[in-house]
Parts: sequence; C-alpha cells; structure tokens
Amino acid sequence: MAIKEGLRPGGRSARVQESVHRAVRQLLETHERSGVTVPMIAACAGVTPSTIYRRWGDLSVLLADVALARMRPDTEPANTGSLRGDLQAWAEQYLDEMSSDVGRNMMRDVQSSPTQGYCVSILSGQLQVMVDRYPLSAPPSVDRLINLLAAPTVFRILFSAQPLAVEELHALIDLALKN
Repeated sequence: MAIKEGLRPGGRSARVQESVHRAVRQLLETHERSGVTVPMIAACAGVTPSTIYRRWGDLSVLLADVALARMRPDTEPANTGSLRGDLQAWAEQYLDEMSSDVGRNMMRDVQSSPTQGYCVSILSGQLQVMVDRYPLSAPPSVDRLINLLAAPTVFRILFSAQPLAVEELHALIDLALKN
C-alpha cells in the first residue's frame, strides 16, 4: 500500500502521523527492531492498530515512512563557495550519517518498502540545489552525481563490511566533476 499523498497539512491526519512517527522512533531506541510490532506502536501512539494498517498498510511501509522523514533535510546543503567543496561537505556528511547503525537501518527500511523512489527524489533535490548554485561552471548532471557518489556510497554501506573511505569518496567527486 502506498503512503497517501495530498492529505491536509495539520488536522487529525497530521497529528496521527506525528504521534505514530514519534512512537516508532521511541520504540526503536528502546527495543530491538525485530521486536517492534504494530500493536506496540499503536499503544505508544494512542491509536488503534487498524489506524496504522489503514494508513501505512504494513510495518515495513511505516518504518520506511519514518526513515524517509528522518532523511529529509531540514536545511539546504552547505554552501562552501565551490561545487567541489559543496559536494565534499555533502558527501562526507551523507557517508557519516548513513554508515551509522541508525543510517543503515533507515536505508534497509527504505530498501525493503515500496517507497524507494522517494529516497532518490530527496537525494536529487539536494544535489540539484548544489548544481544550480554554479550554472556557469558546466556542472555534472544530477544523474551523474547520483551514479558516481550516492550509488557507490549506498552500495558499500548496505552490502560491504566497510563503507567507502573518505579518500575514495573524494576520488569519486573528482571523477564526477570531469567533463
């Protein structure tokens, strides 16, 4: 079941979403992920399990929704004065946050749900902000940046014993910036 879009901001729907998201975050801090259930979340959030199932469909979609909400940036990427500097600051922060236990779990939640496309749109939006800052420098496309920076970072975090080293990340930035 897809997350419903177009819901009114504010109102009961927003309160339910915030309450359920808060409950998920609290429970994940105190319980093993495999031990968290929809009835536990509902009790903590003060809603019925049917409310959660009706809105999110199942636990994996709810966990992905919470993860995506946490992944959404509160501010624009840092403006260092150069595209290379902006990309380095962004990529290093992304690597650091996503290679943490919390970040890995968020990525796994998103990966195992039907909401994967939202993650790409979040990353694309952040990268587009940086590219748009430097229109005269013939910046690489957002797709190129996703392919050369985000994809290897995510792959190594999810499927390797070790995430990318910062030096490897810098080499990928150099490659992405070559015309």
